[in-house]
Amino acid sequence: MNTKGIALFVLLSFTLVSLASCNQTKSEEDRNAKPQENKIEIGVIFDSFLIERWQRDRDAFVTKAQNELGANVNIQNANGDVKEQEQLINYFIGKKVDVLVIVPIDCEAITKAVKRAKEAGIKVIAYDRLIKEANVDLYITFDNIKVGQLMGKTMSEHLNTNETVFMMCGPTTDNNVSLVGKGFLQEIEKNKLQVVETKNASGWLAESGYEDINEYLNANKSVNGIMCGNDGLAGQVITALSEHQLAGKVCVVGQDADLDACQRIVEGTQTMTVYKPFSKLADLAASYAIKLAKGEELPVNKTFSDGKYSVPYVGLEPIAITKENMNMVIDDGFHLKEDIYMNVK
Repeated sequence: MNTKGIALFVLLSFTLVSLASCNQTKSEEDRNAKPQENKIEIGVIFDSFLIERWQRDRDAFVTKAQNELGANVNIQNANGDVKEQEQLINYFIGKKVDVLVIVPIDCEAITKAVKRAKEAGIKVIAYDRLIKEANVDLYITFDNIKVGQLMGKTMSEHLNTNETVFMMCGPTTDNNVSLVGKGFLQEIEKNKLQVVETKNASGWLAESGYEDINEYLNANKSVNGIMCGNDGLAGQVITALSEHQLAGKVCVVGQDADLDACQRIVEGTQTMTVYKPFSKLADLAASYAIKLAKGEELPVNKTFSDGKYSVPYVGLEPIAITKENMNMVIDDGFHLKEDIYMNVK
């Protein structure tokens, strides 16, 4: 073999030995490397984003669960359709998420679907609204009886004994509606206020507030106060009152502290709203979702009957907001002062 051949042979041999050494080292590194920890998967199904507050809950939940706690969050919108919500539950079962957070449209219609999710090993949180007879792992909301009591207390403070009240409530399929109504009646009965009519807005359709109140007033019936299931209904109720030149003359109460409701309060056409610090609810629900996914015990010592089971329950405190304490929602950063007072000199 000539000199060039010997040199080429040595070079090839060295190269092969080096490659073998590198492959062995890489193989050892692969074996010794810790497997990458899989992220917790959380599915969230909202009722509908037509209601302002659900957009706030969504953003706060994602910020806490995904941006701060490192989970993967998949947000879905049922658009107010119960069948769509059932299909989304099945979708998340197929995705094998760790935790499913649901704002139910109907407190009973999705029970079977929720049970299937639990049978698949998925932890379930009923967010803001109860899911009946589903034995969820957590029901987290605001104290809805207290919400009604705050409405009733304000109504009693503004009306005289035996004056009349119209109850413009949300849908009967929402379990919170009956709880809010219960609290409201407890308070107004103390002042002997008279409920002249009760209506329920199917699917929380705000326009129902306008239609029902307008029909009532067109029949030449009088009313001193109107209790509205949320601020969306209150807005439509006040539109009807305006057409009858009664805006500001009738005590109107609502809940959710929507921006337009806060504007109406400082303008004098709505008397109060119930403020529920949604970011606190969303933050806590996100934290508990992570704990459930990890198999950790929740620091919850209260239960709530879903009609069949006693489920872990958290009920946060709501706050009554009137013209006098509007600074509370401003200080919380919930709304800007200039937005609330934009129509007030």
